[in-house]
Amino acid sequence: MAQIWDPDQYLKFHGPRIRPALDLLAQIPVETADVIYDLGCGPGNLTGFIQARWPDAVLTGVDSSAEMLAEAREKHPDMVWQQADLATWTPESAPDVLYSNAVYQWLGNHEALFPRLAGFLKPGGVLALQMPRNWNAPSHAVMHDVVADSPWAEQLRPQLQHDPVSPPDVYYDILRPHVEKIDIWETEYLQVLDGDNAVAEWTKGTALKPLLDVLDDEQEAAFFSEYSARTQALYPRRADGKTLYPFRRLFIVATV
Repeated sequence: MAQIWDPDQYLKFHGPRIRPALDLLAQIPVETADVIYDLGCGPGNLTGFIQARWPDAVLTGVDSSAEMLAEAREKHPDMVWQQADLATWTPESAPDVLYSNAVYQWLGNHEALFPRLAGFLKPGGVLALQMPRNWNAPSHAVMHDVVADSPWAEQLRPQLQHDPVSPPDVYYDILRPHVEKIDIWETEYLQVLDGDNAVAEWTKGTALKPLLDVLDDEQEAAFFSEYSARTQALYPRRADGKTLYPFRRLFIVATV
């Protein structure tokens, strides 16, 4: 079943979510570009920044979510948007840049998928990816505990993700035979979040969502309440009202 993503929930923490995306954008070593794809563009919150970096390029935002694309079209009606499954997507013309922020952790088979993406690029083109690698953090580990204790455990267990993003050296070995240059690094951001039980609200828009989607409204409310209580104990609000949430991300910039 296709995920139905909520743009409003995702954009609750626009600042912390957009910072790694802009950090990735800044490291792309391409001066001029004719064709660019924003893969997993979501609600289009980054596409404008990409267009500003290469104003003369034909930029297409690609996403599998009709809800996200509707939001993107409303914000940027003059841009090109395409609904597609990123596991099988093929560009209409050879790109100078394939950019993707926090998307491919949802798709498996990276050992085949990433070389396939690199193969679409023009000579000198760049594949730029960022993926969260926070799956062993308390916020994510506690999901498994809540599922195990839940009356709906059998229903929920197949929706859990187990380390979908590999260590950096794995991606070096996957991509190095297919590219001329590769830069891989990790950054752990100390995210300073606002709001009540901010970490639970953060994960509600991303990693927790596949679990909530298989529950009815009453079950969802009960499950999220339990998850929220445990998460708040792990990440309490500080005296200034802020919540600190360390979050590790993996970056790949590969030039063919």
